[in-house]
Amino acid sequence: MRPAPLTKRQNEDDIIEQHILQLVKKENPKNVEQLLKLTKERLSLKEEEAQKHILQLINHEKIKLKEPPQQTPHSLSTYIRSSKAYWFWITISLAIATTMLVFTVPEDAYPIVYIRYVLGSIFVLWLPGFTFIKALFPAKELDNIEQAALSIGLSLAVVPIVGLLLNYTPWGIRLTPITLSLLALTITFATAAMIREHQTKKKETKQFPNLKPPS
Repeated sequence: MRPAPLTKRQNEDDIIEQHILQLVKKENPKNVEQLLKLTKERLSLKEEEAQKHILQLINHEKIKLKEPPQQTPHSLSTYIRSSKAYWFWITISLAIATTMLVFTVPEDAYPIVYIRYVLGSIFVLWLPGFTFIKALFPAKELDNIEQAALSIGLSLAVVPIVGLLLNYTPWGIRLTPITLSLLALTITFATAAMIREHQTKKKETKQFPNLKPPS
């Protein structure tokens, strides 16, 4: 139920803070960012005012902070070797494996050629758009369905553009230049996405620590 409008100045701060404590208990937000969003939506407060009340509750230890289970590594080289970068290595591995199959498995090599078809479909219809979306939205702003739909849609848009550009080069629209171009594009987008994801998670760890509901 939406709280009643707060019109009286007397004890207004106490009332707002009580509502915020109720939100923490009821909604159990994972971090300060989520609590700030809930406070603005449910109590119809401006961001500055919501931040002020949340900060007061934290300073008075009415809301306790806890460290995230895993801190984001400070350096990119450490982060890229951590378990959080699994998607990056899976993407790169799929792209390289598909490229190798394209150049080593002939069209009539049944049934191995079916593996080439499956990986080729992923390589063309998924990886370019997926890595581009990851680079655009490193903070996981999209749900899985939105991300999947945009990944396929962008792949269908990117691949023809690559073919069009190759048509004006000496290599033309052939299997080898198209495959190598998509491989380079996927690796470039994936690397950019990894860099942006690392920077975003480091920033979120500093600005939005996890919350511990009041006892």
